[in-house]
Amino acid sequence: MTDTVTPTSPSTITSALAAGAGLAAAVGVGRFAYTPLMPAMVDAHRIDAHEGALIAAANYAGYLAGAMLARRPDLNSRTIFRLAAATLVVSQALLAVPAPAMLCGVLRLIAGIASAVLFVGCAGAIARLDGHRHAAGIAFGGVGIGIASTGLLALAARPVLPWQALWLGAAGLTAVLLLASLGLDIHPGHQAAETSGRPRSTRAWRALLVAYCLEGVGYIVIGTFLVAAVGAHNGPTVGSAMWVIVGAAAATAMLWGMAARRWTPAAALVVALLAQCLSAALPAVSTAILPAALCAALFGGTFMGITMLAIRVGTELSDHRAAATLTAGYGSGQMLGPLVVAPLVGDGYTVAFVIATVVLIAATAAAAIVVTELRRGTNRRSSLEA
Repeated sequence: MTDTVTPTSPSTITSALAAGAGLAAAVGVGRFAYTPLMPAMVDAHRIDAHEGALIAAANYAGYLAGAMLARRPDLNSRTIFRLAAATLVVSQALLAVPAPAMLCGVLRLIAGIASAVLFVGCAGAIARLDGHRHAAGIAFGGVGIGIASTGLLALAARPVLPWQALWLGAAGLTAVLLLASLGLDIHPGHQAAETSGRPRSTRAWRALLVAYCLEGVGYIVIGTFLVAAVGAHNGPTVGSAMWVIVGAAAATAMLWGMAARRWTPAAALVVALLAQCLSAALPAVSTAILPAALCAALFGGTFMGITMLAIRVGTELSDHRAAATLTAGYGSGQMLGPLVVAPLVGDGYTVAFVIATVVLIAATAAAAIVVTELRRGTNRRSSLEA
């Protein structure tokens, strides 16, 4: 069975590009600029690795809180969207001001809230477009472009500019990208009607929740420490280059949609998680350039695909509320990940990647249970129909 193809008009493409710019700013830069810039702050003795992990956790906590707030229709409006845009830019610029690490954590918390509001606003605008499935493919590629941009910023500027200038550059990049998204169709939505239907398979639904929460833990450890780990052994230029690879690979997330059509979304999810397990294990074994580049490519090429596939499976298993529930679990995992590894991060990051690998293996096992349960359900229905 194939999806119905809906023609994508020029106006839809324009809106998708605008949403892509917003997603690049909100997620690619707003959330992930910290990854390539944190090593510069550590090298300048602005913060240490332990503080860096706690600051990262504050951003993820803010994102979770912002996602919950943005579910309220009255907080999903063009005015709130623009306020969040300004807040994100200012919070990044203020990180250039020397201050206690606690203030950095507060600023990243605020940035997380703003990023989530912007993400929800852009996603809602995409959903209202004609041919929105094709538009989503264009728009979500913006996340990878934003990530690659932060890597290029660090690659080009870190050798010649202090960490303060890097944060000002990130704020400027965020502002430019957000300008292109301010004309999006952002307006108050409505609460979807509640349904009383139970999950198609309770066991599969619970296994998916576990898998996606664990994915949040494992993925965020890689995303937070990859650049710092590679840069510590190969120099800051190589570390920043790895983040460019992550961004370029993330722009290919739509390929997982093709995999889902060839197999099933649940089976494709297992494959994507297996690939991410390998990406976590590689830097635990070696931070040489070739393994690091493969890690970056596998990580970038899977994390957006895993999100897309998990939400698709969850919607099929449950109803329209699945995405919100899964996002809450995912956000909790992201917040938990840095807190778990922070006490174990000393002079190196090997233990952090070992933990991420073990957690992702568990996530893959849980996803495999989803596949098994869905197949049992299909076979059971076939038997009843026979």
